Amino acid sequence: MDKINISKKLKLITDYWQPKIVGELNDQHVRLVKINGEFDWHQHDLEDELFLVIHGHMEMQFRHHTIRVDQGEFIIVPRGVEHCPRADQETHILLFEPATTLNTGNIRTDKTIELPEKI
Repeated sequence: MDKINISKKLKLITDYWQPKIVGELNDQHVRLVKINGEFDWHQHDLEDELFLVIHGHMEMQFRHHTIRVDQGEFIIVPRGVEHCPRADQETHILLFEPATTLNTGNIRTDKTIELPEKI
């Protein structure tokens, strides 16, 4: 058992939209990611996702509305709901999701990470 220093782990991440695994429990991953700009519209048919904003703020876009998520807040996107995360500035996110979750869900793009790196 080791403790995880989120700030130290975030310093290891240099690219946007490249989630890294920092913990595992009960077939779930705890991932960290830095985001900036807009991601791809997608959905996860089998998995819910939790996005916790550690630094900055983001918008979770849905087809008919958008929810702003500020530092210290989180949003859970239920399975099957199409969404598109975006940030106007560098934002740091902690993700909690099943280990099987593909970051681009039901689509494959240049942002798809098949097997996130463990740091």
